[in-house]
Amino acid sequence: MKRLALVNDFKLNMKKSGKLMRVMGVRTCESRCLFSGSKGEVCCIEPLHSKPDLKDHPITQFSLLAMASLTKILVIGLKPSLKVWMTFPYGRMDPSSVPLLAWHFVAAHNSVNPMLAFCRGDVVHFLLVKRDESGAIHVTKQKHLHLYYDLINFTWMNSRTVVLLDSAEKLHVIDRQTQEELETVEISEVQLVYNSSHFKSLATGGNVSQALALVGEKACYQSISSYGGQIFYLGTKSVYVMMLRSWRERVDHLLKQDCLTEALALAWSFHEGKAKAVVGLSGDASKRKAVVADRMVEILFHYTDRALKKCPDQGKIQVMEQHFQDMVPVIVDYCLLLQRKDLLFSQMYDKLSENSVAKGVFLECLEPYILSDKLVGITPQVMKDLLVHFQDKKLMENVEALIVHMDITSLDIQQVVLMCWENHLYDAMIYVYNRGMNEFISPMEKLFKVIAPPLNAGKTLTDEQVVMGNKLLVYISCCLAGRAYPLGDIPEDLVPLVKNQVFEFLIRLHSAEASPEEEIYPYVRTLLHFDTREFLNVLALTFEDFKNDKQAVEYQQRIVDILLKVMVENSDFTPSQVGCLFTFLARQLAKPDNTLFVNRTLFDQVLEFLCSPDDDSRHSERQQVLLELLQAGGIVQFEESRLIRMAEKAEFYQICEFMYEREHQYDKIIDCYLRDPLREEEVFNYIHNILSIPGHSAEEKQSVWQKAMDHIEELVSLKPCKAAELVATHFSEQIETVINKLENQVLLFKFLRSLLDPREGIHVNQELLQISPCITEQFIELLCQFSPTQVIETLQVLEGYRLEETIQITQKYQLHEVTAYLLEKKGDVHGAFSIMLKRLQSKLQEITHQGETTREDPSLKDVEETMVETIALCQRNSHNLNQQQREALWFPLLEAMMAPQKLSSSATPHLHSEALKSLTMQVLNSMAAFIALPSILQRILQDPVYGKGKLGEIQGLILGMLDTFNYEQTLLETTTSLLNQDLHWSLCNLRASITKGLNPKQDYCSICLQQYKRRQEMADEIIVFSCGHLYHSFCLQNKECTIEIEGQTRWTCYKCSSSYKAGKLSENSSEVKKGRITPSQVKMSPSCHPSKGDPAVKKATSEPVLDPQQIQAFDRLCRLYRGSSRLALLTELSQSRGSESYRPFSGSQSGPASHSIFQNENFQLQLIPPPVTED
Repeated sequence: MKRLALVNDFKLNMKKSGKLMRVMGVRTCESRCLFSGSKGEVCCIEPLHSKPDLKDHPITQFSLLAMASLTKILVIGLKPSLKVWMTFPYGRMDPSSVPLLAWHFVAAHNSVNPMLAFCRGDVVHFLLVKRDESGAIHVTKQKHLHLYYDLINFTWMNSRTVVLLDSAEKLHVIDRQTQEELETVEISEVQLVYNSSHFKSLATGGNVSQALALVGEKACYQSISSYGGQIFYLGTKSVYVMMLRSWRERVDHLLKQDCLTEALALAWSFHEGKAKAVVGLSGDASKRKAVVADRMVEILFHYTDRALKKCPDQGKIQVMEQHFQDMVPVIVDYCLLLQRKDLLFSQMYDKLSENSVAKGVFLECLEPYILSDKLVGITPQVMKDLLVHFQDKKLMENVEALIVHMDITSLDIQQVVLMCWENHLYDAMIYVYNRGMNEFISPMEKLFKVIAPPLNAGKTLTDEQVVMGNKLLVYISCCLAGRAYPLGDIPEDLVPLVKNQVFEFLIRLHSAEASPEEEIYPYVRTLLHFDTREFLNVLALTFEDFKNDKQAVEYQQRIVDILLKVMVENSDFTPSQVGCLFTFLARQLAKPDNTLFVNRTLFDQVLEFLCSPDDDSRHSERQQVLLELLQAGGIVQFEESRLIRMAEKAEFYQICEFMYEREHQYDKIIDCYLRDPLREEEVFNYIHNILSIPGHSAEEKQSVWQKAMDHIEELVSLKPCKAAELVATHFSEQIETVINKLENQVLLFKFLRSLLDPREGIHVNQELLQISPCITEQFIELLCQFSPTQVIETLQVLEGYRLEETIQITQKYQLHEVTAYLLEKKGDVHGAFSIMLKRLQSKLQEITHQGETTREDPSLKDVEETMVETIALCQRNSHNLNQQQREALWFPLLEAMMAPQKLSSSATPHLHSEALKSLTMQVLNSMAAFIALPSILQRILQDPVYGKGKLGEIQGLILGMLDTFNYEQTLLETTTSLLNQDLHWSLCNLRASITKGLNPKQDYCSICLQQYKRRQEMADEIIVFSCGHLYHSFCLQNKECTIEIEGQTRWTCYKCSSSYKAGKLSENSSEVKKGRITPSQVKMSPSCHPSKGDPAVKKATSEPVLDPQQIQAFDRLCRLYRGSSRLALLTELSQSRGSESYRPFSGSQSGPASHSIFQNENFQLQLIPPPVTED
């Protein structure tokens, strides 16, 4: 922009000056106004400057200028003609925040274009400016930068790094792309110069707006400038320069602070291009990496020397190991990251080898890299030292894991093999043979020599030998599948050769060093003895690949013939092993592309072997083997009828089930389940599945059900519940048929109990069964025979029986308690009571006439139990009887209990007299709830025995009654006193609430919003409600907030009224009386305004009517009582007194039929003080 100046004058007018010239020795120019201050005050301007290498950029010809006012920013072009390219309003922001602008060229989308950063407050916006092919300028928004502080300066350091200064004078270095804050620096000591006086225009009298003056408090545009990667800050005493350190300076700074690990990490971030705010690292990526790598190598040498020098000379060996464990892994990590294995295994290793501890730690650090295959090529010397080190530390498992991941061609193979064999490193030994010598047979020979002798001798293998055998099987499987052991793949050119070698080895007639006693095919025989199933699985997997290979097919037939010859002609193998062989053969023969040939007579021999053993041992094993053979397809090798006969003879019921199921003879399978003691309980699920699962014909289901009916007694004896559930689910209409088939009465009883008693847990809807009463009564009769003690409990949950017939059954078996229960259920209470009373009297006669016995005599307990049952009967039914009928129940019971006491004289009391008195007291306690105490006393005194002077025997009863009377009298007086106090307190609070003055919330009418004082010239009254709202009466009348009640005008609060919220006031005064308009919604004025001279009003006022305000206060008072009302206690007490029920005697038991709160032993008086009301 030559010969062009942009000026923002003190009037905040934007001017452009051109044609600079000198007139009469005075410099002058011509200017043009670009933006007038009358349209907005411009705080900041920022022209787009271009570097020399970008002077030919197409966008420079527009001479772009960014301006920031107090409300928006503008981007205008000065050339070729003045044009506004963009405007952007700020939106909401702090009025004291400073508008900021800054341009910079950035690389984006494979091109370099200018980017404008602007902000006001705590959000920085980035705008990318481009020129399209047509010559127009387009501005696109980029990602925002959200901050937690207000900015007063924004400066670009480079295209990726910006430096921000907040209002607290803290510098923040930010990476623009990731928005990560890299560093924060406090610069308050600079004492930055602000431009407040210029923005407030103090020199010209302050003729600026308040908004601009407010911004000037933080403005420092002219105090901060940037150039060439440096930022200049103008302070009150000096100028400060700040810049970003170059990458070398940043690394050296950490080195000076002795932070070598951090320096290496920082250098590696430079190497990978992940560092932020990088300065001084130029060139392409490979050149930058090379420069940084050289510097890192220097640091690593320094780091190694430091690790050796700072090693603690004194102390325990653990301290030295810990020191090097902290240092050495860093060296190994960065050497491998830099791909400098030459440096790691030469100079670094030589340096660390000077210290034995450091050398050991170094070698141990290599282990994870070797195991993860990140470190493959190791020098022979380091590899040898590595193995020796782990061997010396007895870490042989680690040695084995390392060997199988290393290139061992540079080692002494014989020495390594010897070491592996001596230390039982079989994986490593196999790996060395395979990879080092391409030898695949020798490892197998070595392993066979160890496991074959004990197997041939019939000895049990040791754990070590079992491990060797398992590794041998896996190794053979890998070789036949073309996989290397223990990992990797065999080279493709060696795969056919290896397979042939392994097969030839396995089918050898004799071993290399065979003894005269050795049997033929020793290797196959050994593997079969070791683990038949797994060896055959290995062969099965191998046969999957033998489809198009003619030679392999020949091997397949040959090895099958060998297997048959070894196992069938030898008696050393168990039935399970033989079964595994023929299951394997059956699966192979069942394949569609099968090429194997097996003589069918061999399968017949196997069947004879499994079904006709010499002894009865391993029955389940032989059955399972044969079942697997059949399921694998071997059934086609047998004659089915012969197979079934032999299976039935051998009691192989699972085999029979398998065969019957193939022929859909499901009814015969039931016999299989019932005969099999291990699976007999599964027969119920099987029958249920056949009858319920779709897919079976009606004939098949009928045959299954008929078979089940034939064996119904066996099913019931096996599981009565399951049998009952089966019948109820599928054939509920044939229950009578089932009952007729059950001739055994015990089984019938178990069946009916499972079917009818809901407590048995049968999962059937009883309502859908539709069982006739005769069946239910038959069950009750059986219950009376076999379980008489459970009859009552069962009748309580049982349904569908007739009372008359059931009573006859219980009378037949003399179950008096059950008969009484049924009579009570029938409604014949006195009949039930007579039975219980006779039983009680008989029990009392037994203890009256018995001789000297102990107090714990069982007959006394029988008396107590019978008496308790009789009392419960009376209590359950007394509520539904009148006074005369109650006395007919309770007095005979009392007389029955007192009769034995009459017979015993006072001189010679009966042995159980005290116990009988206690029981009599229980009767009195229970009957006191239903019979008035005077009636009880009168009945006792009228007795001829006590009417002749024997009152001493009932003295305790009478005193107990008097104590009870005194207790209830005290309770009544206390309760009445408490209720009177509560009533007095409630009335006092009600009076205080009504007579209390009202305090309005405001001094203006809530409708017209005028102060009530201003309308005193009108004859208008002021109405104040208890809610605090204030109105003019005229305003309330206009809003129809009045209700006429019995000739009186009632006012309602306009704001609080529910009628206002509903949109219409109710005119029915009866609704107010009935409480439909709640006091919380309708507020009444404390004063009413009746019409003078109205007789109706006078008549209404003469009657005691509650004012709505009083109703409101009373309801507020009632809401304070959220718990149990004491009035409810009085009501309960009055009801108890009305029914002549009194407090029972001490030691009494509460009857189940009495629900009075006074009969509850946990009853407590609520003597809590009343709550305090709030205004």
